[in-house]
Amino acid sequence: MDVTEFQNAINLIAETKGVSHQAVINALHDALEVAYIRYLKGGNDARVEVVIDEVGGHVTIAQLKEVVEEVEDDYLQISVEDAKANADALIAESKEEIAYLKRNEARKKEDLKYLIKLIEVEKENIRVGKDYRVYCPFATLSKLAVAGIRTTLKQKIAEAGHEVLYEIYKDHIGELVTGTVEAVSGSTVTVNIGKGTTDLYREDLIGEEEFKLGEPIKIYIEEVQQPKDESGRSPKGPQIKATRSSEGFLKRLFEEEIHEIFDGTVLIKGIARRAGIRSKVAVTSNDENVDPIGACIGPGGTRIQKIVAQLGNSKYKEKIDIIPYSDFLPLYLAESLRPVDVLGVKIIDENSQPHPTAAVVIEDEQYAAAIGKRGSNASLANKLTGWNIRVYKKSDAEAEGIDYVPFDELQKEAEELKKAKSREEYAKRSAAEMASKTAEPIAPAAPVLPEIDEEEVELEETPVAEPIAPEETPAIEEETPVSSPVVEDKPEPIVEKTAVKTTKTLEELEQELAKSSEKKDDKKGKKGGKSKRPHNISETEVARVAPTEVPSVQEAMPIYSDEELAEIEEEENAANQMEDDSVDYEDFDEYYDE
Repeated sequence: MDVTEFQNAINLIAETKGVSHQAVINALHDALEVAYIRYLKGGNDARVEVVIDEVGGHVTIAQLKEVVEEVEDDYLQISVEDAKANADALIAESKEEIAYLKRNEARKKEDLKYLIKLIEVEKENIRVGKDYRVYCPFATLSKLAVAGIRTTLKQKIAEAGHEVLYEIYKDHIGELVTGTVEAVSGSTVTVNIGKGTTDLYREDLIGEEEFKLGEPIKIYIEEVQQPKDESGRSPKGPQIKATRSSEGFLKRLFEEEIHEIFDGTVLIKGIARRAGIRSKVAVTSNDENVDPIGACIGPGGTRIQKIVAQLGNSKYKEKIDIIPYSDFLPLYLAESLRPVDVLGVKIIDENSQPHPTAAVVIEDEQYAAAIGKRGSNASLANKLTGWNIRVYKKSDAEAEGIDYVPFDELQKEAEELKKAKSREEYAKRSAAEMASKTAEPIAPAAPVLPEIDEEEVELEETPVAEPIAPEETPAIEEETPVSSPVVEDKPEPIVEKTAVKTTKTLEELEQELAKSSEKKDDKKGKKGGKSKRPHNISETEVARVAPTEVPSVQEAMPIYSDEELAEIEEEENAANQMEDDSVDYEDFDEYYDE
């Protein structure tokens, strides 16, 4: 056969059925094998070998028989003589057929020549204990066998497609998938979902909705069956079970349209649904600042309207009740009957079977709304809570003496329980934190040294007494520590030491300093013509030296001679005179008191 045409045909089938090229080859192989076993009509225990050569474009079919000396089962065994006779007969038939072929059947001639070579090789290798291949030319196959090949091929390709579908959609169970309506037959809608199709029946649709060919449609994948069960049989019914009427479909719509639900801030605690009529969705929030009811409804009801718009295209739209979930069961039972306002609740029997029982009291005029259309409201409340809720009119409850708990008290009790639960959780967290801290090894604390703020510490400067040249006496050096302020709880500052050399007593030094200051004052008075009041110097501006800090007078060596001291004094007087001349003290008279 033509190799290009063969490969193109295989690729076309693979693309159409959504399977791989090799899957089609395997399906063809299995179909030829099954069809040839049926053609032999000897039972399913026959051994058949099928070889598909895509490169050379050859397909061969052969039955394997064991070569034995004495044949006991001619269907499975063959003698050496019979094997050689069979080979000679097949070669003669093939050559005769080649002789009658026309010129335009060149490809068929090549196939027969290829078959003759295989038979000749097989004839040379006939040995007792080995297998002998009884080749079957395609021309000898009946039309019935060819029809069987075609049927089996379709079946095998379908199975290959099921395997592909399972591998693709097994991880999409519980998700929404957008497909296209491929066919509509009565109440059945066939949807193409890309790699395969699935059927929606009337119970899978929402109310009386209808679809047209080519229309996009959202479906919820409930189940994907494997291509074969444990016994090797294909599953019954559609492989992909999809629907639009389940609670899962509605839940996924909420997740798509409400981002607080998608990110987990708002949780859906339960859904009860009667598709096309009414649904109830119980929600709660993980964040006290987020209102779960408001998040689901949206500004002006925009969010809930988008969801309702996707619930079928029938005349009557499905209604959705958003229920606030509560851990306090009586309050949750009362809220489940929304939009009806409940007056009170009484728990009748928590252990009744098959469901626990409770009584809910409402106003007489709201009884019809509490039951709902076709009993939908009450039945959905039962399904949502898992309780058998008996709805009583207020008048009937009073007549029967039903002592119910008012709705306001239910709310208060639920709030108290919520606060108690919060306190309990906080206590548990605190205990866990303390336990974790206790379990951790305590590392030895490093010693903390006090920090010193340099701006707050003022170091005093100790003026050194000006040396005056006395009579020649030996000089003695002594160290006078510079006084510094004491800072509490701070490290002691480094003490600087200054060496002072002197040859006079303390009294003599004070007298000379007093005389020197009087001379300066006289000069300043003569220069300014008016006495000046000294500037008030605070204690923080100039550090003072206590008399006890002046070293005692002892004999010391002379530092300067009398002539050198006289020169130094003249230089100081000249410097002071220049300083006084540069300041006009009259400008500052107004700052001093009279």
